[in-house]
Amino acid sequence: MMGSTGDREVKQDRLARLRAAVGGPLVLTSHEAVSWYLDGVRTHISLAGPPVVAVRVEDAGDTLFVAANEADRLIAEELLPADADRVVRVDWQTPPAEAALAAGSGVQEPAVAAELRAARASLLPGERDRYRALGRDCAEVLTDVLSTVAPGHTEQSVAASVAAGLVARGIDPLVILVAGASRLAFRHPLPTAAALGERAMVVACGRRHGLIANITRWVGADAADERILAVERAFLDASVPGRPLDEVFAEGSAAYAANGFAVDEWQRHHQGGPTGYAGRDPRATTATTDALAEWQAFAWNPTAPGVKVEDTLLRAPEGWEVLTIDERWPTIAFEGLERPVALSYS
Repeated sequence: MMGSTGDREVKQDRLARLRAAVGGPLVLTSHEAVSWYLDGVRTHISLAGPPVVAVRVEDAGDTLFVAANEADRLIAEELLPADADRVVRVDWQTPPAEAALAAGSGVQEPAVAAELRAARASLLPGERDRYRALGRDCAEVLTDVLSTVAPGHTEQSVAASVAAGLVARGIDPLVILVAGASRLAFRHPLPTAAALGERAMVVACGRRHGLIANITRWVGADAADERILAVERAFLDASVPGRPLDEVFAEGSAAYAANGFAVDEWQRHHQGGPTGYAGRDPRATTATTDALAEWQAFAWNPTAPGVKVEDTLLRAPEGWEVLTIDERWPTIAFEGLERPVALSYS
């Protein structure tokens, strides 16, 4: 049980202000909203399935609609004690979201999606501590695995080792990508039986207590192209609390051409953005106008042919804190921030 009563009270206050603005109860039904509000509860059984719990948030208090076959486990292992008395068990034939919506009038998530993102953007102390531990664990898993691989190892064998390392630390492997030298042209390289070859890229997105850490690492020969770090730095420098996300996206995207890449390079792959309880919350585009917040997490992932950089960072009042960090991984200092370089084959 990871919940924090103090953090939960702050979240209740944030949603009380939102409910006052929209004039009614809120019905939380998505993984990101429910897990955030319940302070890291695991809301899934299948990673591809819908949440097994939904929450009605109203003046009279919270009501948790939980699949009946999951309720005992959630009460025993994950929910705050105060939530156990507010559980409504839902027969397995009825999705909890439907039961929550049928219980009375209420504002559904799609109508307030941007407002909910704003409510969870600024991470609370307990969340920050959990995120730091998650980021370090994810980084350590990649170091452990990639310190032992060789050019003849297959992408799939590396992916299996990364998945095993994450699961052993209680982390859900949401995304694992591996590209050996023969497949570096693909931006989202699902692993195959191809060999790693002279250099390879490994990407992992791991979730624990609802929070998601995103990380990319390289092994083998180093492309030694600091231009991609300059693009990342442009995104980071623009990510100032209070600024709208579309302006930040525009400044970061313009850095490709300014650093010698193709003018339209930013159009060939998404660039990342804020993160937290969703892989990107939201993914930055020319149309995302969310205002950035202090203590918000980011995972910008600028990429060009054969190069990419990605870490999960926290925007603290004093500057950037890299969460996906392992002191064993080689880095270079770039504009005041330690950034990862390729790990040589052992």
